[in-house]
Amino acid sequence: MSTAYEKIQANLPELPGVYRFYNTQSKIIYIGKAKNLKKRVASYFTKTHPLGKTRNMVALINHIEFTVVPTEKDALLLENTLIKEYQPRYNILLKDDKSYPYLCIKNERFPRVMMLRNPVKDGSEYIGPFASIRQLKQLLELIKASFPLRTCSYNLSEQNIAQKKYKRCLEYHLGNCLAPCEDLQSEADYMTNIARVRSILKGNLNETISELKTEMQAAAQDFRYEHAENIKQKILLLEQYQAKSVVANPNLGALDIIAHAQNNDTSYFSYVKVVEGAVVNNGFLEIKSRMDETPAEILAFAIYEFRSRYASNATEIIVPFETDLLDAQLSVHVPQRGDKKKLLDLAVKNLLLYRRQKMLKAQPQHNAPNLRKMETLDQLKQDLRMPQLPLHIECFDNSNFQGTNPVASMVVFKNGQAAKKDYRHFNIKTVEGPNDFASMHEVVFRRYKRLLEEKEPLPQLVLIDGGKGQLNAALEALQELNISSQLSVAGIAKRLEEIYVPNDPIPLYINKKSSSLRLLQQIRNEAHRFAITFHRHQRKRSTLQTELTQIDGIGKVSAQKLLKTFKSIENIKNADEQALAKVLNARQISALKTYFSEKEKKQH
Repeated sequence: MSTAYEKIQANLPELPGVYRFYNTQSKIIYIGKAKNLKKRVASYFTKTHPLGKTRNMVALINHIEFTVVPTEKDALLLENTLIKEYQPRYNILLKDDKSYPYLCIKNERFPRVMMLRNPVKDGSEYIGPFASIRQLKQLLELIKASFPLRTCSYNLSEQNIAQKKYKRCLEYHLGNCLAPCEDLQSEADYMTNIARVRSILKGNLNETISELKTEMQAAAQDFRYEHAENIKQKILLLEQYQAKSVVANPNLGALDIIAHAQNNDTSYFSYVKVVEGAVVNNGFLEIKSRMDETPAEILAFAIYEFRSRYASNATEIIVPFETDLLDAQLSVHVPQRGDKKKLLDLAVKNLLLYRRQKMLKAQPQHNAPNLRKMETLDQLKQDLRMPQLPLHIECFDNSNFQGTNPVASMVVFKNGQAAKKDYRHFNIKTVEGPNDFASMHEVVFRRYKRLLEEKEPLPQLVLIDGGKGQLNAALEALQELNISSQLSVAGIAKRLEEIYVPNDPIPLYINKKSSSLRLLQQIRNEAHRFAITFHRHQRKRSTLQTELTQIDGIGKVSAQKLLKTFKSIENIKNADEQALAKVLNARQISALKTYFSEKEKKQH
């Protein structure tokens, strides 16, 4: 038995608490929690441990310390705090990404609101972190447009303002600030705006909108119509921002959604914060296991870390599997269906994309193009409002010449690059004349009917080279096969690069500099090239067949056999009778030789 354990054995209580193992250099090597300190600490020294890491750790223990706490919940919270502070060798490793930005409300008179990447313990309030810097910038723009707040770094103490040390700047004349530096705005009025900013950042938009509506009505009753109009514009801005949020269900209230994925000894977690039924923030954690922690234990650690980091006060937590949080005020659910299950699925999709990006970044630099392709596909998913990443895209295009030789092509892109072995040509079979819509319906129906029969996977995105008409024709074909809900469909028109999607009469206009639009153009151009090449080939074959069928005794079937065997008119002309006899009879061979002989005489 360990000397370290013998020294402390008699003093260990049967109470909840946190224990710390130290090595000979008095460095903490492990921190653990227990609902019964005596039994838990004893288990390390009285049991046989099959796991090598546990045996190695026990061998390094030089002395033990513990702290008693009132409840098991307090033990868990203290353990989390100590692990993050000391990062012991044998505890789980929280890989914290310090690059995520925060929104800061500075600890000062007339607080400024700004974006910071590295929080400083100066008493300021930090909201975040934000996984998307674009989302944070949109929030800052909304705050700036809705509430006049100062951006200067002046020390606006009562004494400095009374002594008139500062003068109003351009921001005042632009209407972005009410000049508290010259005492033109009271501190109480300024702090009312700060309170509303806090409310917005926490997702409580309805509360702020309600207050502004009351203020607007009061201004209108006092005949201050210009002021009422200004408040109305603020309300409209807030409502527009609220409409852009991913609204789950207003009846859901406040929720914490946490998804989990595993890769060897590393656990990945994604977090979605829901307030008033709307998704207001999200984030990620990466935790490396160093001992024999169970998934449930690591999930409990992640839950408390997320709730602390994002200042969540939600009482309901949605998780992928059961865990013990030791907190009677929190309810944990593993949903099987409904809106909560959809939110959990959303968190899982975000997490899988995050994990893929992390793994790609960890690979050698020559794999950087793959990361860029994944980022482009993710942007395309957002632009087309798709439910899943378009890893498999199929694009269709029609081609004909004045209604003759109608053909279609399909090109396939997988993981953002051409999969040429999967390209397909189609001869139009059921449509007569130049009818692009009917032709598109035919080839789309034939393609996916065959995939269903062969039980092959469907693409995530079907792209149509054409406008609304071609898109509707393709959509009808998918509806007839009952698979229109299983994949996304879009049409790309050539003239203005308009993107059409089902059930939306107004086309989408993707940023011309966007990598997602460039990918769509590349796919569309490749489909067009493939269709034109095939069409030219078919026209050439048709022309050659027409020449051969002019020869007495040679019909369409014989002409096709000749072209298939000899590939060209020149090869047919130069072929000997023995080779021709494999395709034609003696009378046909004689007629063929006579035709080419007379043709050569006319040319001379």
